[in-house]
Parts: sequence; structure tokens; C-alpha cells
Amino acid sequence: MSILVVGLSHRGTPVHLLERVVPAPETLDKVLLDAVACPHVAAAVVLSTCNRVEIYAEVERFHGGVEELAELLARHAGVSAAELTPHLYVRYEDGAVSHLFSVVCGLDSMVVGETQILGQAKAALRNAQDAETIGSVLNGVFQRALRVGKRAHTETELGRAGRSVVSAALAQAVGVHGDLAGRTALVVGAGSMAALAATTLRRDHDATVVVTNRTPSRARRIAEQVEGTAVPLADLRTALADADVVVSCTGAVGTVISAVDLAAAMRRRPDRPLVVCDLAMPRDVEIEGGHVAGVTLIDLGRLAETVDDGVAADVEAVRVIVAEEVADFVATRRAATVAPTVVALRSMAAEVVDAELRRLTARVPHLDDHSHAEVARTVRRVVDKLLHAPTIRVKELAEQTVETSYTDALRELFALDLSALEAFTSVEPVEPAQPDRSVQPGEPGGAP
Repeated sequence: MSILVVGLSHRGTPVHLLERVVPAPETLDKVLLDAVACPHVAAAVVLSTCNRVEIYAEVERFHGGVEELAELLARHAGVSAAELTPHLYVRYEDGAVSHLFSVVCGLDSMVVGETQILGQAKAALRNAQDAETIGSVLNGVFQRALRVGKRAHTETELGRAGRSVVSAALAQAVGVHGDLAGRTALVVGAGSMAALAATTLRRDHDATVVVTNRTPSRARRIAEQVEGTAVPLADLRTALADADVVVSCTGAVGTVISAVDLAAAMRRRPDRPLVVCDLAMPRDVEIEGGHVAGVTLIDLGRLAETVDDGVAADVEAVRVIVAEEVADFVATRRAATVAPTVVALRSMAAEVVDAELRRLTARVPHLDDHSHAEVARTVRRVVDKLLHAPTIRVKELAEQTVETSYTDALRELFALDLSALEAFTSVEPVEPAQPDRSVQPGEPGGAP
């Protein structure tokens, strides 16, 4: 099986199309099950955030896997494959591993270095494990990716220098208001991103936080954590009129804040500017809302155009880490593919030795035990010495990036029985990742 990723992200995909493709949390299981139902796909993990959707798969054939997964994404988005295909990117084998490691480290994020993607990758792995669409290869590569992400943020300043999408949006809000201290901030939503927004507003900007959500208990929970207040979603227009900054990040499908809502709010406070940060995918705020007088609309498309990471040295350091980890992972994986052939070769040699020793016993029945044992040791030493160099060399060659399959050559040269390898080719499952309780998959407003 080979590793394949087919996806779309904020890099090269218009927001209006990306928001149609990103599946709602409640449909993730359906996407996973549909993926593994494809003829060429044996296992799948879906990494879905507010600015990317990627399907990682174990596939039997490259072209068949790409075609099936592209059609699957188009079907779930309700768009034609022709409309989607120009924006798709595809990575295969080593390239897929390198891409995942880079994504989990935050190198491919809208805000380079953001750390939320690490939790989202954990959630993606857990979802696939729960849906039983994970395979041993994907399980292993995702487990490794999580360790690489932690290493990158431990050994470099990337995570501390990089900003979350929330922080980047609020930095632009500060550019409008000058300071958010003492100002009223309305958070719409109650998922992990909403909680992050509320915490950032209170801790870093000393703002007064108001939370609203369609589930009042969730709104109250977040409000209590930041010494804020919760209001019913039915009072949204009043809350908008009272706010200086709005951060909307629900998981709703369709508009949550309309241009009419914003116009009504601005009529009640015509002399006070309102900054609206729409961090949801699909968008929460009607795009025409940005044309209402006094309203500054900051959405994911605007963030993608203006965010500058400014951490070139840390980015380069993390790229070095990713390159090292990819090389080690690939070498380990290739070495593992050699092991069954080596075991089979030595098993075959042992059977030949045993058969010849039995033949010797039959032909020379009066050979004493001491002599028989000495002959047996000699024969086994000869066989071991003959096999030592090729088995060591085939392991070394397998770790190199070459097209030639030396394991296949070894099997052909020694006429190894492939059916005899089955007992050695099963891969022990990797221990499942521990749940990341900081991320609540399925809640509205999951992080980007």
C-alpha cells in the first residue's frame, strides 16, 4: 500500500469554493466511510479545518486513488469535478509524508507557526480510529507527524512567534480601534475557536467579553471562564449594537450575521466603528456586511492576503526538522519492508540445512552424535556466512531512494515462496493517540 493525499487549502483555492468543500463536523464520518468504499482506497483519514480539507489514504494504485478521492470531494461539496480539479493538490509516498509533517508543524498554515493544527491533526486521527477507517500505515505516519509537530514547537520559537488566526484577526481589530482594553467584544459560537477567541480577548486585550450561541449552556460555560456574560442568540442584533469587536466562528451552514443585522446595529451606534472578524468556514457573516458604513469585515480571505509570518529563521529550522524526520521515517519504513524477505530467506536456508542433515543421517546412520553435531554446526556457519553479506546489503540498499526493488530481486533469485511471507508481513497496530481534550470535534466553531 502507498500513501496518498488529495486536498485543497487556502493556498490556491478561492474562499467561496473552499467553504463549500470543507465538510461539516457531522458529515466527517460519511466522508471517511465513502473514502474507504472506493475500490482503490484501503484506509483514510480526513484532516478538515476552516482553511483546508485533505484526505490521506492508503491506496493500491496512484491514478485510481487520485481520481476516486477527487470525485468524492466534488460530490460531497456539490460541485463538479471540473470546477474542483484545478485547485486540488496531490502528494504521494515520501511527498505525502513530508506534506503532513509540514502541515502539522504549522508551516502550511494561513498564519505560519500557529499551533492549533496540532490538535486538529489529533482529532482527525481519533475520528478515523473511531470510524475504523484507519490503517496501520496511516496510523503510523500520523502518530509520527504529531511527534514531529511537538518537536518543532519545542526546539524552535516558531510556535511562540507564530500567531493563531484569532490573534492575527484581533491584531487587525487593534489597528482600527487602537486598543481593545475596556471595549466590548462579542464572541459568536461555542467551539474550541470561540473559547480561544474569548480567552485571547480577555487575557491579552483586557476586553469585556459577551458570548452568544444557539446552545445557551455552552455560551455560559465559555463566558464564565473569562468573567464575561452570555446572551441568547435571539438578542444578536442588540449584542451587535453594543459591541466594538465581533468574532464569529460557529459551525453553522449558512449566514449567522446578515448585512441587514449589521445595518440595524450600526443605526443604533452610527459614530462607533465595528470590527467583525469572520473566522468560520463556511463563512458566518454575509459578505455584503462588509459594505455597511462603519463596519470593517475581516474574513479568512483578507487574512490570507495580509498575514506576514516574519519568522524566517524559525521556519527554516522547522523545515530542517521536517526533512530529517521524513528521511528517518522513510528509511525505517523501507527497512521494515525488507524484514519479511530476510526472514523468509533465512527460514528457507534453515529448512535446506535441516533437510540435508536428515539426508546425512539416513546415508551415514552410524555417525556418532559428536561428529553429527560438528557437521551440523559447520554447515550452519557456512550458510550464515553466505547469507550475511546479501542480507546486510539489501537492508542498506532499501534505505536509499532508488527505483530498483532489491527485495523483489532477492525473492526472484532465491525463488522465495511469497505465500510463506504472509506470516511476516502483518504490521502491528500503532497504539492509538490519546484524546486531545482541548479540542472538541463536532462542536460548532472548531479551530481552523
